[in-house]
Amino acid sequence: MLRDITIGQYYPVQSVIHRLDPRVKIIGTLVYLVSLFLFDRFPGFAAAIALFGGVVLLSRVPLRYILRGLRPVLILLMFTVVFSIFLTPGTVLARFWIFRITKEGLYRGGFMGIRLILLVLGSSLMTFTTTPNRLTDGIESVLAPLKFLKVPVHDLAMMMSIALRFIPILMEEADKIIKAQQARGADFETGNLMKRAKAMLPIFIPLIVSAFHRAFDLAQAMEARCYRGSEGRTKMKPLRYKGRDYAAFACLLIYLAVILLLRRWL
Repeated sequence: MLRDITIGQYYPVQSVIHRLDPRVKIIGTLVYLVSLFLFDRFPGFAAAIALFGGVVLLSRVPLRYILRGLRPVLILLMFTVVFSIFLTPGTVLARFWIFRITKEGLYRGGFMGIRLILLVLGSSLMTFTTTPNRLTDGIESVLAPLKFLKVPVHDLAMMMSIALRFIPILMEEADKIIKAQQARGADFETGNLMKRAKAMLPIFIPLIVSAFHRAFDLAQAMEARCYRGSEGRTKMKPLRYKGRDYAAFACLLIYLAVILLLRRWL
């Protein structure tokens, strides 16, 4: 289960999307996520799904690998859909005990489910196609205007990049701890909710200790290399827009125009 958490992982392959400037992918992801809230009709999602499908094909990341990232949020997805179906007032289609299924609830549940799926897949695709170093540079460049407000942009970008980088590492560490505990006879599958929660303590405590050790080692390594944030810092590979980046921005503008037209007409 833990190995199914793919967010923060980079999928190394040669593709047009991988070669795009990270700023293009960050801005495009933000625009895509915001666009999912601009319409409340299913035809609007057709444009979002078409854009996502096109990017997946160009990225050459296997769709099966991308869909694996949905498994950790299946419970949240199910709760969202079920609550929308049973708690939305409207035309009653079926009723049992204190619950009732309405036509509007089915519509809203399906709508919320598709939106949540596209949110997770759209955001994870950016990390699949961007290395942590490039992602840090891109975030810092996109947030550069905030420097005038005395916001530590470089530090924020570095923290976000490190957090994303450590997600798969901590998941792998947790998987090793679980297997080690199971080899010692630990049981995580049986018992009531309270018993299962107590059984997780032998996992969380070593995991937290390991996370602190890794953070301490990382801090020492950064200090040993005289890391002082963005002060006097230069880049070996500065970001520069190329022709393919402008073409990607053009496609993004076309997508926005289609979304706005659908929002107005539907």
